Amino acid sequence: MTEARESKVFVAGAQGMVGSSIVRALEAKRYENILGPSHSELDLKNQAAVDDWFDENRPHQVYLAAAKVGGIYANSTYPAEFIYDNLMIEANVIHAAWKSGVEKLLFLGSCCIYPKFSEQPIKESALLSGALEPTNEWYAVAKIAGIKLCDAYRKEYGFDAISLMPTNLYGPGDNFHPKNSHVLPALIRRFHEAKEQGVTSVTIWGTGTPRREFMHCDDLADASVFLMEQYSEPGLINVGCGEDISIMELARLIADIVGFKGEIFTDPGQPDGVSRRMLDSTKLHKTGWEPSVSLESGIKETYRWFLDNLHRYRE
Repeated sequence: MTEARESKVFVAGAQGMVGSSIVRALEAKRYENILGPSHSELDLKNQAAVDDWFDENRPHQVYLAAAKVGGIYANSTYPAEFIYDNLMIEANVIHAAWKSGVEKLLFLGSCCIYPKFSEQPIKESALLSGALEPTNEWYAVAKIAGIKLCDAYRKEYGFDAISLMPTNLYGPGDNFHPKNSHVLPALIRRFHEAKEQGVTSVTIWGTGTPRREFMHCDDLADASVFLMEQYSEPGLINVGCGEDISIMELARLIADIVGFKGEIFTDPGQPDGVSRRMLDSTKLHKTGWEPSVSLESGIKETYRWFLDNLHRYRE
């Protein structure tokens, strides 16, 4: 096997929030041969293009961080895109990686793969033990297929493919679209605009009572590189921080960081999603890895990035 830091490493989705964090983590560990073609350079939904790219570049390692992602609104509005795009990306990359002789692949899934009524915190064994949350089932089904692809290629061909299930992620480079983004970046934008416009109140979706776990993308990236170097098992491994917060508590924290002084109301007529989602990351922590970025400091950093990139953040 190629010496890790001499490896040619392909980060699929290197321009995204998670992919760019993985690139930074690799660079910090002195990986020097990192490949991260943009979407215009390589369409991962195009099987022939992906096969040709792997044949030409022959990477030793692959981090599969590319995906179509979004919050409740986006998942509910674009179900076909969420299932098709993600199925095509993972099938093309995993198959081409195996076929071209890649030594190891890391697939990033999502905590939404677990059943809606999973016992909390959620253990890896909960996969496929019940019905999914309807608001994001299209994305979840695609990600479950990715896990099973990795396991199938390991079982049939001995392909060293591992699957990580991260909790809710945020950080610099996030998507701040007012409708299509996840809750944390959406709230940063809403409270910032309310402050700038002198608005006296902000209404958030749902009841504000659901609880979520949030991890900074740099923590996920660090865990990904660590597990790529240290871990090789079938199935999946949760990547979480072990703490959760209600959406209303999150809203108040973000409002305080942004400097919004008005009132915060809820809209119970809008969907909440599942009442609680927190991962049991015992398996991960037994490997010796622990997160390092607190939620408050991570949100402050993300807000600074947002302010610095008002001219170019994604719509």
